[in-house]
Order: sequence, then C-alpha cells, then structure tokens
Amino acid sequence: LGQFIDLTEILQGSDLKFTITMHYYLKTKYAAELKLAAPIPEPEPEMTVGAMWEDYLIWKQPQLEPTTFKLNYQIAFTNAVKGLVWDNRLRSHTVANCGSIWDMPVNAIDIDRIKQSPLSSTTKRKVLAALSEAFTRLQSLGKTKLSANPFIIVGGITENKTDKYKSTINADGEIQEWWNTSNHELSLEDTDTRSFSKTERDIIIKAFYESDKPATQQAAPLVEFLFLTGCRSGEAFALRWQDIWKGKDNQYLVIRKSYNGRIKNTQVTKTKEIRLFKLYPKLNDLLLRIKPVDAKSTDLVFFNTQGASYNSGSLDAVWREYRGKKSNKTYTYHGVVTQLAKSGAISCYLSPYHTRHTFITLQAQSGTDLLLLATACGNSIEVIQRHYLGVDTTVEMIDI
Repeated sequence: LGQFIDLTEILQGSDLKFTITMHYYLKTKYAAELKLAAPIPEPEPEMTVGAMWEDYLIWKQPQLEPTTFKLNYQIAFTNAVKGLVWDNRLRSHTVANCGSIWDMPVNAIDIDRIKQSPLSSTTKRKVLAALSEAFTRLQSLGKTKLSANPFIIVGGITENKTDKYKSTINADGEIQEWWNTSNHELSLEDTDTRSFSKTERDIIIKAFYESDKPATQQAAPLVEFLFLTGCRSGEAFALRWQDIWKGKDNQYLVIRKSYNGRIKNTQVTKTKEIRLFKLYPKLNDLLLRIKPVDAKSTDLVFFNTQGASYNSGSLDAVWREYRGKKSNKTYTYHGVVTQLAKSGAISCYLSPYHTRHTFITLQAQSGTDLLLLATACGNSIEVIQRHYLGVDTTVEMIDI
C-alpha cells in the first residue's frame, strides 16, 4: 500500500494535473485500508478515587471554614478514603482490614470497603456524601464516562448495633466498665455531660498547683479558669488581657475568639457569637493573681512553658497522659487527672471538656439564673435544663 502512495513522488516531474488526479484516486481507493492500518488510540484511563478526591479538595476548600476543612475533609475524610484508622496502642494510623479505595479507578470502585470500615455510621455517611459530591463534579467537568454515581448506596448505611453497656478494653489492656469509660474521642458536648463534683474539682485544681513538674504547674491557672468559667478550651487559649472589659459597674470577659492548635488558626467562637461573661469574686481573684505587672493588652492570658499558646494536645498531655521516646525507650507519663482517677482520689477520669460540664452543672444546681448562665456559656436554657439539671430527685410523686 505504501508503494502506491509513494507513486505521487515518482510522478512529480510529469503533468501536474495527472499527478493530482492519480493522488486523489489512490487516496479514495485505499482509504479504508489506510484507516485500518493507522494505530488505534488507547482510551484514556478512568481517574482514580484519590486523584478525584484531591481535585475536589482544591475546589471545596474556599467554601468551608478553615477548621472544618482541615479536621474533617483534609484529615478525617481523607484518612477514610485511604482506609486509615487510628490505633490507640500504636498511637498512629494503620490501614484497616477492609483496605483502601484511594488507588482504585472510579469505574471499578469497591464501595463495600467504606461500608465495612470500623468508622462510625455517621462518619461513613459524611464521607460517602463528600465522595458523591466529588463524583458529581467530575461528571460536570466531563472527566468520567460513568453515568451512574457509584458512591450512592441504596438503603444507606445501617447503624452499628453495639451494646453500649458492654465493658471494653482500653489501650493499656485494662477492662473498663461503661460508667468509667473515657469518651474523649466522642463529641463530648453532645453525648457526655457527666461532671466532677465540687470537691473533685478542687482536688484537681490543687493537684495541678502542687505538681513538681513545671509544665503541669504552668497549666494550673488555665485549668482553674476552665473550671470557673465553663469556657470551651479554644476560647481560653485565645484569651488576651484586652478581652477583659471594665464596664460602668462590673468587669466582663469578652469571649469572641477561639484558637485551634491543630491548624494554628484563631477564628470566631463555635456559635459565631461574641459573649460577655460577668466576673465574680473567685474568678476575679484568679485573674488578678496571674496577671504580670508588665502585661501588655495584647499578651495571652494563658501560655505554656515556651511562652506559646496552649492547644488541646498540650493540655491533654498534662491532664491525661503523654507518650514519647527517650534514648530509644518508649515511656508514658500519666497526667494529673489520670493519676487521681487511678488512685481513687476522684471517682473516675473525665476529659478536659468536662470542666465546662462541671461549671454549668454546679451553677445550674445552685440556682443561678438560667438565662444568665446560658448567655455566658453560649448555650440555651433548653439544653441546660435537658442535659445538666435532669430530674430533681428530691421531688416525690403525689400520693393519688
């Protein structure tokens, strides 16, 4: 076939009209053969889930608050797509038995890997919803040939049926009953409103101040402040001396910011509101006691031994426990509250967030005006009544 095509070159010196005619004749006659002889282009491979997800994150980031994007999408959801789960004993992420979908082509996705992961049902639903949105975007850009969305599961995700009263084994191999289980990995604000008693609160505060460890002593005023205000930890981390406002008759804390150490970001409070917290004698005495003589208005009220802002990790290290390595040996330092719980000085271990629950519970049960309390803590009267006051056990049924 190539010889016929080259014939046009042989005839270049002949009549031009004959050359053009012969070229057209050969081209027409052998068009089908030429088409078959041409290499067939390979179809473009389908994008992998990981590539789709990374492209989606770039598009999604401007639509979300920095904390939500970092903690949910960039960390939690990305780990789920990679099939990573947290191992308490190893203190690191490992690949779950169900495996990862990260390197799978979108048209060959095994969605059962998400369904069978040890993540909570709520997290699975959120991850699948994000993947579904990512796929819909992929379709709109014409980057996939699939017509059906493979991330939509008919019937949804079924709830994990577990016995919440069943005893568990913690990372140290110790058996814990349900009433003593640490719930620091749950959404404590929504699911666990247990609190310390007033006596336990004072024992914890005293233990921080009397510790022989500098980092623990440094955190003592912060712990006392959390117990005396019910502030969320991030709000206390962000507090500066200029946030103490002197009104006509009283002084107030102006709570308007929250610091998240995981992403090193200061933003608005969780409820996106500015709150005024009226100082009372015990709280005022604490602030007067810890304020440096040469403090500037822009200085942080609470800072660690390095002079930097606290974060949840640094507070957790002195509160619960810290694990590290020294001279190639792994060691564990049990924090103040862990030690107190193990020794029986307090009834059980509760996370730093329970300083908030303790304050609200003690104030509500002491008869503090619920509207004042709700406004100061960024809560609602309904939530305080439902979660903190509970049933009054002194009330008796009417004898009818």
